[in-house]
Amino acid sequence: MNTPTTPMPDLESLRKAVQEFRPVPHRGPFNGLKPVHDSIVELRKQTVPYAAIAELLQQHGVKTSRARVAEYGRIVLEGGKSRKRRKRVKTAPAANIPATPQSAPAVAAKPTPATPAPAGNDTPPPKENSAFTSRGPRIAKVAMMSPEEAKEFNDSLKPGNTPKP
Repeated sequence: MNTPTTPMPDLESLRKAVQEFRPVPHRGPFNGLKPVHDSIVELRKQTVPYAAIAELLQQHGVKTSRARVAEYGRIVLEGGKSRKRRKRVKTAPAANIPATPQSAPAVAAKPTPATPAPAGNDTPPPKENSAFTSRGPRIAKVAMMSPEEAKEFNDSLKPGNTPKP
């Protein structure tokens, strides 16, 4: 079989190149904008937007961008002020929500004839501290009802039948 051979690296020339290597001097931040600092300050005093400043500088031979000029303004001119952020809306912690086991659902007591039934499918308004928010009417899960309740519910759905008081 004919296998390609890899050439042996020239370690001596590599060592020599490493010893003679001189890194390019590090570019300082905003080196291109420092010579025009006074112009940028004067334009910002006139409330000229960063995009317009960047365009003006580019027209006069300064290699920059709108983002770079805006960063220069925030860091150098404004002294590193942080930008305003939106405040997050505080949500109620999950520990305050009462947990009910799903295997044994809570069954609401039937209203007695002495208490009037609520009109429509309206839910009571949530309390101020409550994490409950209404998402519309609730749909009965017949499979989770007792056999007597399920029969009564199914009978109430049939036309011509009205629930008994």
